[in-house]
Amino acid sequence: MNYNKKTVTDVDVSGKKVLLRCDFNVPQDKTTRAITDDKRIRAALPTIQYLLDQNAAVIACSHLGKPKGEVKPELTLAPVAKRLSELLGREVIFASDTIGPDAQAKAQALKPGQILLLENLRFDIGEEKNKPEFAKALADLAQVYVSDAFGTVHRAHASTAGVAAYLPAVSGFLIQKELEIMGGALNNPKRPFVAVLGGAKVSDKIGVINNLLEKADAIIIGGGMAYTFKKAQGLEIGTSLCEEDKLDYAREMIAKAEEKGVKFLLPTDNLCAREFSNDAEPVLTEGDIPEGLMGMDIGPKSREIFCDAVKGAGTVVWNGPMGVFEFPAFAEGTRAMAKALAESGAITIVGGGDSAAAVEQLGFAGEITHISTGGGASLEFLEGLELPGVACLLDK
Repeated sequence: MNYNKKTVTDVDVSGKKVLLRCDFNVPQDKTTRAITDDKRIRAALPTIQYLLDQNAAVIACSHLGKPKGEVKPELTLAPVAKRLSELLGREVIFASDTIGPDAQAKAQALKPGQILLLENLRFDIGEEKNKPEFAKALADLAQVYVSDAFGTVHRAHASTAGVAAYLPAVSGFLIQKELEIMGGALNNPKRPFVAVLGGAKVSDKIGVINNLLEKADAIIIGGGMAYTFKKAQGLEIGTSLCEEDKLDYAREMIAKAEEKGVKFLLPTDNLCAREFSNDAEPVLTEGDIPEGLMGMDIGPKSREIFCDAVKGAGTVVWNGPMGVFEFPAFAEGTRAMAKALAESGAITIVGGGDSAAAVEQLGFAGEITHISTGGGASLEFLEGLELPGVACLLDK
């Protein structure tokens, strides 16, 4: 896929109406609906501010939650409009629908230097189904389309891909950064290139491991998925997570790594427990894991080996925690990895989701080169798949 896409600075937006796809899918308090973390709203500010400074009339849009084509009042974007207004220090006009009479009237009346936020895109079934009539109605509100919601570019929805059939489509600053840094790491990495993969399931990372075996110098496997690989090597894994139907695949990957000369590192020792609980007594095991114990984190020897592999790296991509980091007793592996990345001096990229949450929670976010804003999107990016919301943007 071509990652060299036109950005918002490559088109003239002055005096024009710009449809801006943001990712305002923010966590909210279930009772009060107050926004509990506005990070995604803040992330959109540079692109919004640039467009307003360039005298564009900005029509922002986003989804929130999974209303599945139904209007659900508890998933309204009204609280987002209020918070965005506070952050920008100016009024954010709010439309009570997406392509209905209110949105149309407010978009038509919108002046350069003003911003309008449409109601939740997913209140209309046409959004997720990428219905041409919904995409066309959205596109008719504006003259230029700017995509800045990286977390949704792996979905071919009306607002992420469909509208590009009707409007000149470019990326905002958030997506530009993702494409430059992650695209650069995959296409032309500073070597040695080390990939660190964790999380629960091998099945989630099959394509990623396959793609990275063609590009990386070393692959480190931690988290729950490591136990499927250990069992594939003939080791006992007790009651640890294991995908029995992926054992052959795991053997294939180990063999492929050997054939390609890629270092393939698996944990040699593990912190285990008798039950999945933070209060469980950690038991250190080496090699085989005895019956009745489940692997919960990598052990101290594995931490040392994994961190050493990261120390001399030129580029490190990390997706997925090393253990059950939500339980303090089993967070050491993930903490050690986050610290190793922070101190490595390498170009460090952390995929979205749990690994991004771990790096922030453990206090290392400031020392990471790039933390991706998309969980599923960054995984598909690492897998080398075409992302519909990127493919539809104009090439440079």
